[in-house]
Amino acid sequence: MPEARPLRIGIVAGEVSGDTLGAGLIRELRARHPDAVFEGIAGPQMVAEGCTALFEMDELAVMGLVEVLGRLPRILAIRRQIIRHFIDNPPDVFVGIDAPDFNIGVELKLRKRGLATLHYVSPSVWAWRQNRIHKIKAATDMVLAFLPFEKAFYDRFDAPCRFIGHTLADQMPLVPDTLGARERLGLKPDGRYLALLPGSRHAEVTLLSPVYLEACKQLKVRHPELEFVVPLVSAKRRAEFLAIKQQVAPNLDITLVEGRGREVMTASDVILLASGTATLEAMLAKKPMVVGYKFKPVSYWLANKLVHTAYASLPNLLADQTLVAELIQHECTPGHIVDEVGKLLDNDTSELVAHFTQLHKQIRCNADEQAALAVLELTRRSCQK
Repeated sequence: MPEARPLRIGIVAGEVSGDTLGAGLIRELRARHPDAVFEGIAGPQMVAEGCTALFEMDELAVMGLVEVLGRLPRILAIRRQIIRHFIDNPPDVFVGIDAPDFNIGVELKLRKRGLATLHYVSPSVWAWRQNRIHKIKAATDMVLAFLPFEKAFYDRFDAPCRFIGHTLADQMPLVPDTLGARERLGLKPDGRYLALLPGSRHAEVTLLSPVYLEACKQLKVRHPELEFVVPLVSAKRRAEFLAIKQQVAPNLDITLVEGRGREVMTASDVILLASGTATLEAMLAKKPMVVGYKFKPVSYWLANKLVHTAYASLPNLLADQTLVAELIQHECTPGHIVDEVGKLLDNDTSELVAHFTQLHKQIRCNADEQAALAVLELTRRSCQK
């Protein structure tokens, strides 16, 4: 690559988390190539770092089947235009950040035209629809994976993948500031707190909250000193939760917090939560946890058919052993929750916290920098062809 020409990176993010990753990647690349040019589909954080948005990220950030179907013609038109733009104006590397339903198709078309492509954030191909690995392998020169077991899956298929660590592990301290979090939330420094995280989606809140609240009523009898804190992602989820509480546990005192889920987890002694990325945050906050999850019956049937993992929570997947209790579907009952949370309240959990700390160190690799180095390696390889 001639030194007179600045580095050119095509980049597409489809949601807020991708915008955050893109902004971090751009910062690290600019530190090494101040005149680098970035363009594609970007959110406000990426734009603030100097990326030219050919389309706004909000055009792709559509949730729900009906909404997606309504927007599908526009989304497909954007994908055609993005592909045409980068074929006519080839970047040194194209980076698709997450949004696999959009980006893998773009990457496949561009790679067939000889462009170098990189997919940032592995789809959960290791868990379900594993045949997607063949399309991903055809579409990308490299996949960047947050977690080591993801790379191990790609290695089985001889698909290029690099483990770069997890950005959450970079952001969160190895030793949590529990007292500081309590002070910021207005909680008692010497209180004993159970954090409830019944999920961010309507279906999760409506399915899990009744079970969680019934368990809390029973826990309060066994542990009168125990207090409850619930972070809710939006006013809509708050209203849904309060309506359920009024039916199930109208007299139970609960502190509700708008957002600030990570801070609530840090402030707690034990966490009861839905499966998902929140389980990783809870582990990084070094908090003992119980994972309780329920599906609608049809969804549970499908999950049993399609999902191929031994565990549901990320701490167990990372450790490849049962570190935290997983109460899924029929096991997710108030009685089982009370028993598992009670064990954590009544017993020393220092060994579990030490294991969480070890896992934290394993995935704390400065992911933004590692991603930038992977992009630059790909640019060098593409220039040598």
